[in-house]
Amino acid sequence: MKKQIIDKAYFLISATVGRLEEGGDFFEGIDVSFKAGMKDFKLTAEPGDGGSLCFIFAGEPECLDAQGFCDFIAEKMRDYDEMELCYRERGRLITVKCDGKDVKLSSTETAGRTVKPAKKAPQIFAGSAEVPDVSYDDSEGDLLGGGGASLGNREYIIKAGPASNLLKVIGILGKNGKVRNDRIRKYNQIDHFVELIGPIVESVCKGNKPVRIIDCACGKSYLSFVLNYYIKEVMGRRCYFTGLDYNPTVIEASKRMAEELGYKNMTFIQTDIGAYRPEEQFDLLLTLHACDTATDLALNFAISNNISHIVCVPCCHREMNSNYSLPGFEPLMKYGILKARMADCLTDALRAEYLRAVGYDVSIVEYISPLDTPKNLMMRAVKQRGVSEELLESFKKMESSLGTKLSIGRR
Repeated sequence: MKKQIIDKAYFLISATVGRLEEGGDFFEGIDVSFKAGMKDFKLTAEPGDGGSLCFIFAGEPECLDAQGFCDFIAEKMRDYDEMELCYRERGRLITVKCDGKDVKLSSTETAGRTVKPAKKAPQIFAGSAEVPDVSYDDSEGDLLGGGGASLGNREYIIKAGPASNLLKVIGILGKNGKVRNDRIRKYNQIDHFVELIGPIVESVCKGNKPVRIIDCACGKSYLSFVLNYYIKEVMGRRCYFTGLDYNPTVIEASKRMAEELGYKNMTFIQTDIGAYRPEEQFDLLLTLHACDTATDLALNFAISNNISHIVCVPCCHREMNSNYSLPGFEPLMKYGILKARMADCLTDALRAEYLRAVGYDVSIVEYISPLDTPKNLMMRAVKQRGVSEELLESFKKMESSLGTKLSIGRR
């Protein structure tokens, strides 16, 4: 191959392999094919220790750094008529192809890259003080998914084809690659989750820096895995996830799933939320079905660590139910189920008001159908301003009038 072709190819190969410097956690491998006449000579380079690239060519094993690998390819090109290098990373395939006449660079997305949701998502925080709420649409069945327990005509954001590996690992798809009948409702739920938080994710992903997300009381982290896929492979953005949970069993399960999927951008830590001290700044906090005061601990964590975006799906609300009162409505408190349900609503309303007092704009929406669970609210918050002493005082008065003291705000 001519020297001018090799030099041009070397420049493009170096730029392509240079993606390892910032995107090594998303790197999958490099396939190279050399052609002489009718014969092909191939190698596959995989990540090794210390950022090296390891491969076997002509029976000889090699482990080289990025620069050494590029030099190796350029040197071998002298002996062949054509060369094709395919750099594989999550969600993208970059190809450098050259022959005796020209060098071509191409980039192909390998995931279903459509960020258009099934229905227009609510516009969040477009310079206003409040956020429009979205309610459950009964005309379309639960979760806006065409009847809840059927796939219907929903235009899925997390598409079963491109996301098949992910959906198999989290149990949505069977071995045959089809959505399991007993997981259709769950599939609708996770897709609707992405739809609802889409505007927040787009806000977080502005700019070029990697997005850092923490999942407090992560459990098996299914929705973090889905969001990881969406941000990296659908939106094409670098992202890093940290999952916290005190339960070692679910932490180990999450680690196994991340390893199986090759999601090297996820870290899982067994710890109490209050004991964790972050080493980096997070952009988004998730806390989904964190029981009782664990939700408040997660919200306090977001506030204390200046996390600008929050997505919270509260679970049980035992704290208020055990000690609140409604002066003048004492006869109604004899109905235990009504007292508990009012405690749920009052707890989440006070949480929202406290977040507003410390500078967040807050939206509360119905996350899934109440037919699935009464714990079906999603709270979304974005930090927009500083603390309001007036709103803090109002929050304290509301607590006092109810004769209760919530864990939110106790930092």
